[in-house]
Amino acid sequence: MSDLLPDIRSARGVLFDLDGVLTPTAEVHMRAWQSVFDDVFAQWAITPSYTNDDYFAYVDGKKRYDGVASLLHSRNVEVPWGQIDDPPSADTICGIGNRKNAAFTAALRRDGIAPYPGSLALVQQLHAVGVALAVVSSSKNAAEVLAAAGLTEYFPLVVDGLVAEREHLASKPAPDVFRVAAERLGVPAAEAVAIEDATSGVASAAAAGYGLVIGVDRGAGASALRESGASVVITDLADLLH
Repeated sequence: MSDLLPDIRSARGVLFDLDGVLTPTAEVHMRAWQSVFDDVFAQWAITPSYTNDDYFAYVDGKKRYDGVASLLHSRNVEVPWGQIDDPPSADTICGIGNRKNAAFTAALRRDGIAPYPGSLALVQQLHAVGVALAVVSSSKNAAEVLAAAGLTEYFPLVVDGLVAEREHLASKPAPDVFRVAAERLGVPAAEAVAIEDATSGVASAAAAGYGLVIGVDRGAGASALRESGASVVITDLADLLH
């Protein structure tokens, strides 16, 4: 580990994004989005084609339906928002989002998931020295992912997409979810550390006033993470081990 990287064992609280930070579920999400948007774009003759760049620009880190709306808006496509209980077959924002969720959960239950080794090691190290830990995720599947990865015991506090929907918290990059998570963890944001791999999540934590925002470059790009507010950019959480 570089001596220039911070020692976060002394932090009062460390709040982690989930997908792409603790677990490689971001890859599962990406494949599910690709499949769904490929079908939607073909059905509606939308151009240009959906790419991984679109995922990072419009979908990554956002609540599911906000991601759908953002992506379609980028192609000047407007469809009804619909209702959260729309069937996956519905041609609405919610229907498309639910279609993607069905693809994601099917893959998760079929293949399972394991945490990144470096992420597990860091979580265990912080837990051992008594640092307060939380997960801040836009996903509504956070509890299922944490359980599948064997991480539930480390995170007594989870502020996820279900909490955001229930309490009407704005999607990342708005500061709402990181602000609320710090409050519920009992840690002033200025004394907390956020670890995020999405530009929207980095921006959210920075806007919430976190004292240290660590970007994890899993594909978003180091420069994009820094421009969004990351104080430090790493490629693996093992870089933070001491």
